[in-house]
Amino acid sequence: MPLPSLLQDNRVKAWLLLSPTILYLAVFIAYPIIDSFRIAFVKNGSISFEAVDFLLYSPLSEFWSALKYTFLLAILVIPTETLLALTAVIILFKRFRGRDAVIYALVMPLALSDLAAGLIWYSMLTGKGFLNKLLLNMGLISDPIIFFGYENRWLTFLAVYLAEVWRSTAIVFVILFAGAQLINKEVFEAAEVFGASFYVKLRHILIPMIKPSLQAALLIRTLFAFQVFAVVWILAGRDIPVLAGEAYYSIVELHKYDVAALYAIAIALLSASIGVVYIRVFRETLLR
Repeated sequence: MPLPSLLQDNRVKAWLLLSPTILYLAVFIAYPIIDSFRIAFVKNGSISFEAVDFLLYSPLSEFWSALKYTFLLAILVIPTETLLALTAVIILFKRFRGRDAVIYALVMPLALSDLAAGLIWYSMLTGKGFLNKLLLNMGLISDPIIFFGYENRWLTFLAVYLAEVWRSTAIVFVILFAGAQLINKEVFEAAEVFGASFYVKLRHILIPMIKPSLQAALLIRTLFAFQVFAVVWILAGRDIPVLAGEAYYSIVELHKYDVAALYAIAIALLSASIGVVYIRVFRETLLR
């Protein structure tokens, strides 16, 4: 078939349009995952489960603790961020004086790296940090609160939780707010004509119509939650182990690349599994 005629085929056009994405996924997603399996399970040209034994049974391994804290952070942080972002979208849906300034303040954390966010919260929560000075000056405490250290693990976890919520709520807010801006204003005007209250418009118009944006926000934020690293590493180190942090430790301190590859595989499998669940749940909801 001549090339000009071939390019008129819709299926060929579709594959040509998809080819950059397919190439990106193959080079930056598929190949690293396949190579991770090779690094983890192939040693001296034969199959080896030495890395699995180390991961599950070695006293140097924190795999189960890392899995627990990674899930715990995700379970606590993601609903909090979603609720805060949805509340902000509801408040900012109506125009008022200072609305733009509030939006800029909410999205400001997006300009910071994870490392910078961790350093900001560390400097704020240390014994001589802003929070302790404020509480001491107000007379609410007599001694500084020690947030960091193995003996104060749950206070450290609280610091990580607050830092993650502050840093990542902006991502969820931007996605939901963008989705809300696409809603036709005539829908709300029609609801007002029929005397619908703000609660009715919220429940039956706004929230149902931003469900696709909510799906995207939850999916993206969950994938990022299982990759959390810099904020935890700055604030807690290995006092609160997470999967990505243990992968880093396995390479830098233990020089065990096969174990680090296993951590990477675990993160990828968890992310993919959660992604499939989200897509199925939201697909059923949207089709109702």
